[in-house]
Amino acid sequence: TYQFSSHESAPPGTPLGRIKANDPDVGENAEIEYSISNGDGSDMFDIITDKDTQEGIITVKKHLDFENKMLYTLRVEATNTHPDPRFLQLGPFKDTALVKISVEDIDEPPVFSRPWYLIEVDEDAKEGSIIGQVVAHDPDITKNAIKYSVDRHTDLDRIFNIYSGNGSLFISKPLDREETPWHNITVIATEINNPKQSSQISVFIRILDINDHAPEFAKYYETFVCENAKAGQLIQTVSAVDKDEPPRGHKFFFELVPEFAVHPNFSIVDNKDNTAGIMTRRNGYKMGTYLLPIIIFDNDYPIQSSTGTLTIRVCACDSRGNMQSCNAEALLLPAGLSTGALVAILLCIIILLVLVVLFTALKRQRKKEPLIISKDDVRDNIVTYNDEGGGEEDTQAFDIGTLRNPEAREESKMRRDVIPETIFQIRRTAPLWENIDVQDFIHRRLKENDLDPAAPPYDSLATYAYEGNDSIANSLSSLESLTTEGNQDYDYLSDWGPRFKKLADMYGGEDSDRD
Repeated sequence: TYQFSSHESAPPGTPLGRIKANDPDVGENAEIEYSISNGDGSDMFDIITDKDTQEGIITVKKHLDFENKMLYTLRVEATNTHPDPRFLQLGPFKDTALVKISVEDIDEPPVFSRPWYLIEVDEDAKEGSIIGQVVAHDPDITKNAIKYSVDRHTDLDRIFNIYSGNGSLFISKPLDREETPWHNITVIATEINNPKQSSQISVFIRILDINDHAPEFAKYYETFVCENAKAGQLIQTVSAVDKDEPPRGHKFFFELVPEFAVHPNFSIVDNKDNTAGIMTRRNGYKMGTYLLPIIIFDNDYPIQSSTGTLTIRVCACDSRGNMQSCNAEALLLPAGLSTGALVAILLCIIILLVLVVLFTALKRQRKKEPLIISKDDVRDNIVTYNDEGGGEEDTQAFDIGTLRNPEAREESKMRRDVIPETIFQIRRTAPLWENIDVQDFIHRRLKENDLDPAAPPYDSLATYAYEGNDSIANSLSSLESLTTEGNQDYDYLSDWGPRFKKLADMYGGEDSDRD
């Protein structure tokens, strides 16, 4: 008797063990062949012969299930492959052994009741409605509880959900067959006690159509009629489309709205093939445009309908009925722009031009520098004269008339860095005569500033390029140098000290003059 064991998850072909029958012969007389003669596991296991060792190898033939059967018994027979006919009466040349195989249980994932699920649901189903159920069970003896979930990678919009306890699927968002007719989701079943054991199943959800869309014209029709048309002429054939897909196919009906049931100008003929013809009802039409409202019905439940308006333009035609020209209003109105659109475009252009002009004006505007740049800078305004002299020989380069002209002087201004306690009326300077002496001009300006109560409280420096009579060095201006015919004596520079030594060396001696 031999005993072996196997896990229920062992795949077919897995070897379980070896058995051996002893034969004292040698050579081909010792060759043995093994087979399963009977037993309750003859269809679940197999045995093969190892020619090198003369052993029998027991293997798995089919998938095992611990929950279905835990123990199998086999009767294995070992037989000589080359019996000698002379000794047959001494037989039989074979032997049998009993082999018992026990199946060991392993924790298996849940198993669904079907290989896949197909669920059909109407597109008008309410949110929260249960549309179907998936069922799975634990194949182990422990029968662990199972929870269900939806793989969100297959339902990104979260349209469906599932009750984790019983696997019932329900709707979380409204359905629209015209947008998505099929939904393919995956449901996962997991053991509560062992979350590693899980399995998944595909669920195909088909959305059934509900007649929730009305039929409408298949396209925009441009319909023309000749002004000399005869009654009963076909001028246009119209058709319809519908987003719904009824199981019996589309069926449309056409008729005029009740207010135009007996239209004096045109009539409609239903062709019973989802098309309709527009017919003339009188002879001759005036130039203009006619509006013909048409109702389109379907034959599904609930019946849906819509009203489409057909625009018919009257055109001039030749004798053969070929269109030559139509009224300008009918032809230009659909293709042109409305008055409101033109006004809006014009306003946009005007606003854009105004913005460009403002931007250009701001760019050209000059920025004025403040009077005082920092708190430590209390200097007076600097007046710059862009008159460049021609050298010592040019006595007319500097226009001293600017200093003598009282109109060139700026009006007195209040100090900008402090707030004056009292604002006085700025007094204008009395005009001076033209040929006044510069010294008198300075004295007058000094007196005016001393007596002016609105003058700034800080010191002001004004340079007029005039040397006073009491100066030790007399006038240092080179403007008078041309009036001296002889060479000047610069010996006095030596008496001014070491600071003027370099200047005394340059102008002090005769050698320097000759140089």
